[in-house]
Amino acid sequence: MLYGKKNYVLMASSVLLIIVGFMLMSGGGSVDGVTYNPDIFSPRRVVIAPIVCVAGFVLMIYAILVNPKKKSNTNNDNPE
Repeated sequence: MLYGKKNYVLMASSVLLIIVGFMLMSGGGSVDGVTYNPDIFSPRRVVIAPIVCVAGFVLMIYAILVNPKKKSNTNNDNPE
């Protein structure tokens, strides 16, 4: 097996973290497309959401690169 259970759990949680980050970035533009809405520069969208997304991407890289623990083979007669 290429990845272990730990890897898949970390991958799923990183995808969830990335989705949450993009959800934090979304929302509230101008109503008619012409007026200015200063809410687009809120700290939630400019600071918190990118940090959450980057954390999700870093966690995904870690989840891909971490080696799953191999079960030790106590039977030395059979190398499989």
